[in-house]
Amino acid sequence: TEKPLTVLHVSLYHPTQDPDTFANVPPKLQHDTNPLLVGRGPDAHLQLRLPCLSRRHLSLEPYREKGGTPLAFCLKALSRKGCVWVNGLTLRFLEQVPLSVVNRVAFSGIQMVVRIERGTSLEAFVCCFHLSSSPLIHRPQAEETDEWESKPQEQPPPSSGQ
Repeated sequence: TEKPLTVLHVSLYHPTQDPDTFANVPPKLQHDTNPLLVGRGPDAHLQLRLPCLSRRHLSLEPYREKGGTPLAFCLKALSRKGCVWVNGLTLRFLEQVPLSVVNRVAFSGIQMVVRIERGTSLEAFVCCFHLSSSPLIHRPQAEETDEWESKPQEQPPPSSGQ
């Protein structure tokens, strides 16, 4: 019997709408349990063409929680120049944060939403990429001082839309 893979549904948006930015983004990518690199460099698994992006800007890193069986993920900032905004927190070089089921990420003008669908396989995971023509995050410049961003128990405003 085959074990179902964990799936990361990754939506991407950049305001310039330049087709070259996401030219190397595959619709689907199966990856082992090594970190998945995001950047503009040739060794990046998710290669984005933006001059302000570092060659290795960030990584999605799978791990097993103590006593847990499904893969969990953290996001690690790898850029010395830029920072990465994740769910209301600003990450600087080599800082990392565990990801929840739905995550809002912004870096170098790119907006990314990562939704995790847990599977049972511990050997690999799959990323399904979707390019969005409209913004994914309403307030990508939010800072870690935005307290409402860090309270997962609160419901979004009733007219927030998607």
